Amino acid sequence: MADIFNIYGQPIGAPVEDWSPRPRPSVAPLVGRTCRLERLDADRHAAELHAAHRTAADDSNWTYLMVGPFKTLAAYEKFLRDEAAKSDPFHHVVIDAVTGKAVGMANFMRIDPANGVIEIGHIAYSPLLQQTIAGTEAVYLLLRRAFDELGYRRVEWKCDSLNSASRSPSERYGFRHEGIFRQATVYKGRSRDTAWFSLIDRDWPGVRTAFERWLSPDNFDAAGRQYRTLTDIRAHP
Repeated sequence: MADIFNIYGQPIGAPVEDWSPRPRPSVAPLVGRTCRLERLDADRHAAELHAAHRTAADDSNWTYLMVGPFKTLAAYEKFLRDEAAKSDPFHHVVIDAVTGKAVGMANFMRIDPANGVIEIGHIAYSPLLQQTIAGTEAVYLLLRRAFDELGYRRVEWKCDSLNSASRSPSERYGFRHEGIFRQATVYKGRSRDTAWFSLIDRDWPGVRTAFERWLSPDNFDAAGRQYRTLTDIRAHP
C-alpha cells in the first residue's frame, strides 16, 4: 500500500529529490583485475572477436542474439563498423587481462538519461569468456559505471524468455525478474516473449558488495576455482 498521498487523497510515488538527467556513458575504459572494457573499434577488434567466436563448436551462441552468426570476417567487420558508429547501443569490447585479446562484447543500450534508466544488453561472449571470472567482472564493471559513476536509478536486463543461458546469469548477478512481455519482438523469423529483469539503486549496495567479495582473489584457489558462489555470498553475506 502506498503511504504517500496528494492533496486529493490519491496515492502517489515517492519524491525524487534534486533529480537531474544523468550523463551518458563515458568512453573511458573500465579496468578490472581480469579484464578491461573499451569502446568498440572495428579496425582493432574485429579480427580478434571473430577468431574468438570461431573457437565455438557450432553457432548455438548466436541463436538468441538479434544478429549473426557471421561466417566471414568481412561480414562481421561490416556489422561491427556499423555498430561502432552508434551511440546507442554503446558497444564495449571485453579484453582478457592475461592475453590482451578481445574475447567478447557487453554493452549499454536503451540509454535514458532523463529517467536514469539504462540496459545492459547484446551480451556476446565467445567460448573464451563464457563461465570465466572475467565474464562476471565485465558485468560488474558496467554496473559500477551505471550506478556509482553516472548515478542511474535503474539498470535493465532483457532476453528471450527461452534463453536460459541469459536468464540464469542475470539472476546470479542479482537482477530481479519482473515479468514476461508476450510476443514483444519478431527476430530471425521467430516470435519472442521477452523476460525483463532489473536492478535499482537501492539494490546496488548489497549487490556490489557480493560482487566484490566473489571477485576477490581470496575467493579462488590456485587453479581459479571458486570457494563460494556469487549466489551464496549474496544470500549469506
